[in-house]
Formats: sequence, structure tokens, C-alpha cells
Amino acid sequence: MNLNDPMLAGIRLYTVLVAGGVLLAAALINVLLHVWLTRRSTVMEAAAPSGVAVTDRVRRWVARGLRTILPPVGVLLWIQAFYVVGDLLLAETTVPLLVQRGQPALAWVYAVLMVAGAVWLLARIGRVIEHVLVSVAGRTDNTWDDVMLPLAGSAARRLLPLVALILAAPVLAISPSLEVMFRNGASLVLIGVIAFLLIQAVDAAAALVLRQHRVDVSDNLQARAIHTQVMVLRKVAIAVIVIFGIASMLMVFESVRQFGASILASAGIAGIIIGFAAQKSIATLLAGFQIALTQPIRVDDVVIVEGEWGRIEDITLTYVIVRIWDLRRLVVPITYFIEQPFQNWTRTSSDILGTVFLQVDYTVPVDELRGELTRILHASKYWDGKVNGLVVTDVKERTLELRALASAADASQAWDLRCEVREKLVDFVRRQYPESLPRLRGTFEGMAVGTA
Repeated sequence: MNLNDPMLAGIRLYTVLVAGGVLLAAALINVLLHVWLTRRSTVMEAAAPSGVAVTDRVRRWVARGLRTILPPVGVLLWIQAFYVVGDLLLAETTVPLLVQRGQPALAWVYAVLMVAGAVWLLARIGRVIEHVLVSVAGRTDNTWDDVMLPLAGSAARRLLPLVALILAAPVLAISPSLEVMFRNGASLVLIGVIAFLLIQAVDAAAALVLRQHRVDVSDNLQARAIHTQVMVLRKVAIAVIVIFGIASMLMVFESVRQFGASILASAGIAGIIIGFAAQKSIATLLAGFQIALTQPIRVDDVVIVEGEWGRIEDITLTYVIVRIWDLRRLVVPITYFIEQPFQNWTRTSSDILGTVFLQVDYTVPVDELRGELTRILHASKYWDGKVNGLVVTDVKERTLELRALASAADASQAWDLRCEVREKLVDFVRRQYPESLPRLRGTFEGMAVGTA
């Protein structure tokens, strides 16, 4: 048989054999590539059995990378082979429909498959990079890389496929309208991913700072100050990222860009109108910044607000949450702490003095009560050992006013200490000197007899 004789649809047997040879060569190259990469990765892992030295770990990572890129490389090789075969066969076909539309359709399918293969390849490479960075972070003693390196790996895993998709867009032979839609969609996704990664970076940086400053310890004044600043600044940064991300997405479209230009042209009038309309909101926002910088309150501060005792639970840009002692939450506008007076019991330190007032008869031995107060405080688990005192603070017509003073590590322990001292001092007077208790009932009875 003559190899130049036409076969099916005008395609010669010679061309068919060449196409088969191309496919056979692709299969052979694919097998050889698979064997070589597998053997190479096996050799590298065998050369680094312990994984202790840096060179051993690099060999293992390279070996894992070679195994990871093998499937997409094989797919790209087969796509190229089938494209060559299709081009050879379409070049000799005599079918009118294939002659007219075969080559453009083949080129378009080839471009789409190559773009998909490239995206797949870079996605797997990004996954390898993420795994390597996470592994490096787990092997070091530093705290910053435990947060930052996994974040960088996550960014590589998400951004590499998008970059490949955007760069490969001109390869696709599509209509101008579809190309614009594709480019705009890819740009929107890229902006969204970048904004998401920036928010993750802010959260990671905040977590890194907060991890080094714990508030669940006794001396947590500096930690609470840093927590307050980090929480407020984190929310500000996320708000800015979201606003700029949305603005960047809108600026992708031509019509929005023109609208933005018209807004900028009238920025003077619009700025005045917005300034008057948002005066209250801007004042609230500035108050949030002032709270973060000057810190009249901090997270976990003990405060008295509107006659309620509680702790600062959360600080936002517009309001503050106060956790009251009975677990209610008091929501206070943040401007309140700028404009109104309030009590902060932990402004400079968490320790606080507790006072107990007693009304007793003139016959009570004050020195004995001082000794009993000392014994009570030494036996109490709430006393911090700093302040201990009992004095006569007032002389009334029928009673003396005594003030017992004691210190505690924080407001909660000071409350428990005051209750304990009050109960035990009253019990001591009742047991040891019952005649020194205020005798109001007897006085009233005497007044009634005298009147009669």
C-alpha cells in the first residue's frame, strides 16, 4: 500500500502514522519522566533519612515537590501531544466543516486546557510552598514565624493560581467582550483574595502580639494596655482594608471609574455635606482613636459606670461593653468615657483598699478591735499583706464610727475581704463585748418613758 494514498476524509496513511508516532513518543516521554522523577525523589529521601540537617530537609522537600508536580506536568505533555496530532490531521482533512472550524476550535480548546494545566501546576507548587513554610515554622523556637510563615504559605497557595490565570488570559482566543469579562472577574477575585490575606495578616499580627502579653496573670497592667490598643487598631485596620478592597473592586469597571472622577470633581461640596452629616459618627470614631492612644480605660479594667460596678469586656470604635458583677452587660457609647466622669479602679494598678465602717458604743475597746482585725487579716486568703488599720473616724451622739482599712490584690478580692472583715468584727463585738453594741432600742424605750 502506498503511504501517500488518501485514507479517511482525505488524510493520508503517512499522516496517521506520524500522529500515532507523536502519541507514542508522548507516552514514552511521560513514562520516562515519571520514572525519572520518582527515582530522583526516592534517592533524595533516602539520602536524608533523619531529617535533622538543613540539607536533609531540603532534599526531602525537593523530593516531595517533584512528586507533586508530576501529574500536572504529565497532563500538560499530553495536551501538547494531542494538539500536535489534531493539527496534523486537520491540515489534510477534506471535510468542509472541519476545514472551516476545526483549526480555530482546536486552538481555543488547546489554549483553555493549557491555561487550566498551568493553573493546576502552580496550585500544586503553592501547596508545596505552604507545606514547607509550615514545616519550617514548626521546627523553630521563635513565635513570630509560627504565625507569619503559615500565612505566607497560604498567600502563595492562593495567589499563584490567580497570577497564572491572569497572565494566561491573553492566550485565550475569545471575543473582546468575553475577554473583558474574564479579565474583570479575575481582577475581582485577585483583589478579594489580597484583601482576605491582608485581613489574615492583621489577625495574625494581633494574635502574635497578644500571645506575648497574657491578661490571665496577677500583674497584667501592661498586658491589658496592649490588648486594648491591639483590639482597637485591629478593627480600624480591617475596616480600612475592607473599604479599600470594595473601592478597588468598583474601580475595575470603567463606568465606576467615570463616576468616581465626577465625585472627585465635586469633592469640595460633597466633603462639606458629608462632614455635617457624619459629624457625630466622626466624633465617635475619633473618640475610639483617643481611647486607644490615651487609654483612660483598658480591657479588663474595673470601673464604676452609671453607678454599676463591672469590668471592661470589649472596646470597639463606637461603644464599650462593661460586664457588670451580676453578669449583665452595660453597653456604653465610647464618647461617654471622654465626656463623662467615671471611676477606674485599676488605672495604675490592680490593688485596691477596702473599707469597712462600724457603729459601736463608746465603751468598746478600740485597741482590742485593732488586734482582732490584724488576726482576721492574717487568716484571710484575700488580704495581700500591705495595708491594715482601724481608726475612729467620727463621734456621734450615741455611737462611735470605726473604719477598718485593708488592701487586696484586685477589686474582686477587696469585695470578699470587706465582707469577711465586716462579718467577723461584728461577731467579735457581739461575743466579747455585747454591751458595746449600739443600743438604739433601749434608748428609744427610755425616751418613751421620759415622755410619758
